[in-house]
Amino acid sequence: MLGTNTLRRLYDFAEFLHATSRINTALARAAATAPLRQIDPTRPTSWEFSGFSQNGEDGITDYLLARLAAPNRYFVEVGSSDGIENNTAWLAIARRYSGLMVEGSKRQADRCQRVVQSRALGVQIEQLFVDRENAAQVVRWARNLDPDFFSLDIDGNDYYVASALLAAGLRPKICAVEYNAAFGPERAVTIAYRPDFDYLAAHPQYLYFGASLEAWKKLFGAHGYFFVSTESNGANAYFADPGAFAPPFLDQLRPAPFRDNYVLVARTKKPWQGQLELLTGLELVEV
Repeated sequence: MLGTNTLRRLYDFAEFLHATSRINTALARAAATAPLRQIDPTRPTSWEFSGFSQNGEDGITDYLLARLAAPNRYFVEVGSSDGIENNTAWLAIARRYSGLMVEGSKRQADRCQRVVQSRALGVQIEQLFVDRENAAQVVRWARNLDPDFFSLDIDGNDYYVASALLAAGLRPKICAVEYNAAFGPERAVTIAYRPDFDYLAAHPQYLYFGASLEAWKKLFGAHGYFFVSTESNGANAYFADPGAFAPPFLDQLRPAPFRDNYVLVARTKKPWQGQLELLTGLELVEV
């Protein structure tokens, strides 16, 4: 019978092999898709490619970073999962950026620690279920309060956490945030705040989470940010600090407006109007 230490080593080795395979696949996917782009400097959706990101975020992020006037090569991500399938793995592993990854799940954060840190020594991994009350801890961990890139995807109190981070002094140059297309393109709304919010338990079809695109535009606009675009699959919106780019780059952009989220449409077989009807009875907070 194998001893506990032997089993542990076998598990760690299997995890290492699996992570290596996933990383190699992500890099190969990026290498295959990035050259196919026909980049239009004014059309953000033309910048998209996917390596580690779930949609085209890697390409949008990469293009925007290349246009920064004074980059510091540092990122902050809240909701980093296991460190591979997220919006900053491309920066950490392919671009060798330094940064901070924060994940609420201890299991995922531990895996992120094992998988990412050996491959990206400049990345700090922390485990914290971030809410409105403890968001300032993320700012204390960050080595730069003006990271080149910030990503937030926690499927819940995203609006409240982003508001708290900005209030605590975080001033990213580029921000990518998930929006909930089920809330529609017109209303500036978010979920009712609960520190222990769990989107898996909040709605049977997982439609009650996060904030609408208009809510994000209102929040980031109040802090002086420019709306860059959504991405093609309708999951993320990008915002940028105008002071971080040489004019007239941002002013010439043609943002992709609101888009239905293709995953939510596939799940419900309904466009956003039908998804919104499925949320009847749940509180939407106007912001």
